[in-house]
Amino acid sequence: MIARPVTVIGERINPGFRSVEPFFAGRDFAGLQALARRQAEAGAAWLNINASQYAQRDPGLMVDIVRAVQQVVDTPLSLDSPDPQVQQACLQACDAVRAGGRKPIINSLTEARWPMAALLDRHPAKIMIMASERLQGGELVRNTTAVEVHETARRLVQRLTAEHGVARDDIIVDIAITNLAADTEGLVPVAIESVRLIGGDADLAGVHLCGGLSNISQDLPARTRSGVMLKDAIENAFLTLTVPAGLDMVIGTPWKPYRLLAADDPLLQEFREILLCPRREALRRIIRLQRS
Repeated sequence: MIARPVTVIGERINPGFRSVEPFFAGRDFAGLQALARRQAEAGAAWLNINASQYAQRDPGLMVDIVRAVQQVVDTPLSLDSPDPQVQQACLQACDAVRAGGRKPIINSLTEARWPMAALLDRHPAKIMIMASERLQGGELVRNTTAVEVHETARRLVQRLTAEHGVARDDIIVDIAITNLAADTEGLVPVAIESVRLIGGDADLAGVHLCGGLSNISQDLPARTRSGVMLKDAIENAFLTLTVPAGLDMVIGTPWKPYRLLAADDPLLQEFREILLCPRREALRRIIRLQRS
């Protein structure tokens, strides 16, 4: 198995992938089980289960998928739903013995969904917290600076430890990796700086830092015109800048060749320069890179 610089939470059980959506539309549990096996065999540490709009139409679907997946793999699960009732049902359905005692992940908690934290008092689980948004004056506000992300992470971690006794090792901070090709607000540099701030905060020592890595290469072609594997290179460039600062987990595709790039790698240099450009110029450089 390939040595990786990060722990991978397998992302593929999600109807957002065109090749996977028919499994959800047709309730093809055998297809989802095959996908679970492939991710587990590729080294996923957890399998994320996200039924998206299908769970809204059929709240019991997530539970059915949990049971189907656990019939064929012993990999622990990441339960991706904003609905506390769905989370409760999935946690009850999880077979801790089948997972070898490894805890599932509740994905995810925000300040606006704080009552969901009470599930931790009844179910042994890890918890993923979204540091990309905060409550301000009773309204949910998106964080657009690394300082805001860092401050939100601190508040949520402090509340989890004080109110629910959650160990630092059971807390995963999602720093919200965004789409580089559509980043008109500079949120990719914000994510990178957020890792640096959170990873360097002694008061947050022991928590895990995570993000949906495939987001950064969304809308990019798999290859440049000259044949360079562009999606892989951009994802690995992000890892190269964040893993040394503390990123240790990603929600990603387990069979992708995740690695850190050499300091003189041309794609890493181009990625660094794109991050420093004004947004409009950065988008122009991304287009030129695709065509190179």
